[in-house]
Amino acid sequence: MIQTDLLEFIHENLSLFNGKTRIRSSGSIFKTQDGKQVHSKVIEKISKEFVFDETSGLLNFFSFSQDLNELKRRQEFFSKRDKTNNEFLKNIEKPRAVWKPKYEVVVATEDESLFVDLQKLGCPARFIINEEDVSSLENCDIVQVLECEQFKQILETLPQSVLLDSIEEAYLERYVELLSGWRKTIEILNANRLDDGTRTIVDELFPLLRLTDDKTLEKITREQASNKLEEINDNINQKLRNMSISGDKLISILNKKMPEEIEMMVVEEIKKTNIPENIFSLSMPVSIDEQELERFMKMQNSEEHTSIAEMIKKNAKVLKNIPEKLRELETRIIYFDFCSGVSKFIQGFQNVEFSNQLEIENSKNIFLNNPQAISFKLDNNSRCSILTGANSGGKTTLLEHIIQILSLASFGMPVSGRIKMPIFSEIYYFAKNKGSMSKGAFETLLGQMAEIKTGRQTLILADEMEAVTEPGVAGKIVNATAEYFINKNCFMIIATHLGQEISKHLPKNARIDGIEASGLDENFELMVNHNPVLGKIASSTPELIVEKLANTRKEEYFSFIHEFLKR
Repeated sequence: MIQTDLLEFIHENLSLFNGKTRIRSSGSIFKTQDGKQVHSKVIEKISKEFVFDETSGLLNFFSFSQDLNELKRRQEFFSKRDKTNNEFLKNIEKPRAVWKPKYEVVVATEDESLFVDLQKLGCPARFIINEEDVSSLENCDIVQVLECEQFKQILETLPQSVLLDSIEEAYLERYVELLSGWRKTIEILNANRLDDGTRTIVDELFPLLRLTDDKTLEKITREQASNKLEEINDNINQKLRNMSISGDKLISILNKKMPEEIEMMVVEEIKKTNIPENIFSLSMPVSIDEQELERFMKMQNSEEHTSIAEMIKKNAKVLKNIPEKLRELETRIIYFDFCSGVSKFIQGFQNVEFSNQLEIENSKNIFLNNPQAISFKLDNNSRCSILTGANSGGKTTLLEHIIQILSLASFGMPVSGRIKMPIFSEIYYFAKNKGSMSKGAFETLLGQMAEIKTGRQTLILADEMEAVTEPGVAGKIVNATAEYFINKNCFMIIATHLGQEISKHLPKNARIDGIEASGLDENFELMVNHNPVLGKIASSTPELIVEKLANTRKEEYFSFIHEFLKR
């Protein structure tokens, strides 16, 4: 299954929070830099639907393939992507641990080899040799006992002791600390709609978040004990004022021998405080037993830490798998982001039908806002199109539109419109010269054409070849080039302004097509039907460009040329 392969690819190559991973794709069907640049624009367009930069690296999984079965397998995968929302992933941040144990943990053992292993794992270990070593543990908050036969009974008397069964259970707090960094991410995922695989992992991890809670049990402080003491003595004094005390009882009180009746009253007042009775001394007035208070406060701290440690121990089996589960969750997040982003990108698109001809029907260019639907075709009778038309009419855009369709099809993704196409083994795209024409530009272009290695199915796209040589001979070179590659069974589209010159010597199985301009609109912008008219030459309409300049620039030069052309 592609899903399984994708998850494995992510696990081995991509990491959500370590920056964008560069993965080189190999075996590209785009054989020129111009073609590769358009392919990169397609990848950038798809990637805008992803939340994480790293997710775009997953497109490298879909390497170029001429295997029909593989392409159909990919088509089946993408066709099953239901539209899902990945916007909530924007709230996910790089994990930062927020939980640390508020207590000191020591792993005590009598086994020397085990002690060495504990140190290798990064556990705070203590090697026990004698009773002095045991005594040194009394001030530790948590003592994890492992393989301590000789001093086991003594260690068990420590209230902070936790008995372990194996080294895997030692210092599990490190896993809780790791989990705490993912707390916000897990909470965000839990509150949103997920695919089944991601939901399963979140459901496993979410209950464990309680281990990272920073809540502490309510404890009795020295200040609280002092306040309660004052309250006890005030209540006793109030009651004594309302009592009739005999001389004998008064003498007993003065001799620090409390009468039974008064002792019962004192005990009753102490019980009302919900503080252990042994913290207070039964005297008149009542006082705090400092030694008992110190012992109690230390014990309640130990009990709290022990309680947390016991909870961690109870979840030991699950906690040991935390690193693996978090890596799996990270993988699943990238996969979810990819599937969600792609599902939005391909909405309304259709799968390509693989055929022996190139047929485009009602396809819209993904690089444009509000594009016109385009139809175009090449087949065995017309393997080459000489594409003519207006300046800025869309000839270059059509060439790049075809490349984007082929680019998406190479991933196995659906495309805009109804498309039939061969499985091309090579695509050569030569963009028009955008800078100054160098002295050797013509020779360079011919050299590039000579280096084309035609394969089983080759497509050649050339934009304004005539721009690098004299117009008189350019038409002949275009014709010769078209005839040469038609004889090599290539498909070819050549965008040019030399329709009239080329039509005089048009090779067999070549066709002249035109993108026509009908005039200027009210804003003096060129009105173009971007849909090529097959079999018809279209003028480059320089007079419309001049008319536009004459009306928008209002300069004498443009007005003169415009009137001259009209005459």
